[in-house]
Amino acid sequence: MWKKGAIVAKKLAGYLLKSSVAAVLLTAAATAVAVPLSTIPVEMSVWGMFAQADWVVKAVIIGLIIASVASWTIFLAKIAELRRAMADERIVLGHVAKLRSLDDARLDPALAETALIQEASAELALSTDALHDGEGIKERIVSRFERYEAALSRKMTRGIAILATIGATAPFVGLFGTVWGIMNSFIGIAEKQTTNLAVVAPGIAEALLATALGLVAAIPAVVMYNHFSRQIAAYRALVSDTAAGILRLVSRDLSRGTVSSGKG
Repeated sequence: MWKKGAIVAKKLAGYLLKSSVAAVLLTAAATAVAVPLSTIPVEMSVWGMFAQADWVVKAVIIGLIIASVASWTIFLAKIAELRRAMADERIVLGHVAKLRSLDDARLDPALAETALIQEASAELALSTDALHDGEGIKERIVSRFERYEAALSRKMTRGIAILATIGATAPFVGLFGTVWGIMNSFIGIAEKQTTNLAVVAPGIAEALLATALGLVAAIPAVVMYNHFSRQIAAYRALVSDTAAGILRLVSRDLSRGTVSSGKG
């Protein structure tokens, strides 16, 4: 008897569940019919979703577009600057590697005006009364080279921090726009008293557009930042190689006793 009662109870529960689901579907269908078609947004293109979005979501989208444009502008400007600088530095390094003394570098038109040669010459000019102290001269020249490389690094990394900022914050800005848009969609559900997907979906799509644009702005910015970090490190290595080559020229002159201040 207990088993038969359990079987009957299961059948009754299944019947009630099916009836409940059917009632929910019928209610949803009735609600869908009750919603006027004029209240359902029909323009689901990117521009249409932007035009229909809340003003906060619009502000977020515009901000993300500006951030993306800024990223690509920095990318184009910085990549041209780095390519030109690295090409020039390779030429200087190639010339320095062939020279025997600092005076040869001063007489070479391609090297005489370079910053590292001028730094070395300036230190030798200030150390004319201490040319006997070879180690001290080399130490001071190395110090000048290090300060020059640090200043050059600051110059080359100018604007790169903006890429890092955009890459780190753009997804969260887009997420804020999405949360705001979804919140407005739920408010619309309460006001229209309907859960019809045709009514809810456009508002959610508009909100998700902000997240999509956040990723569109952030992903290239992160890739650009990593690319420039590697390129700047490679450029600094080239400058360091050139500085080491010039220091060897000074060291040879000191060993020969032919070092001069370059004046006159």
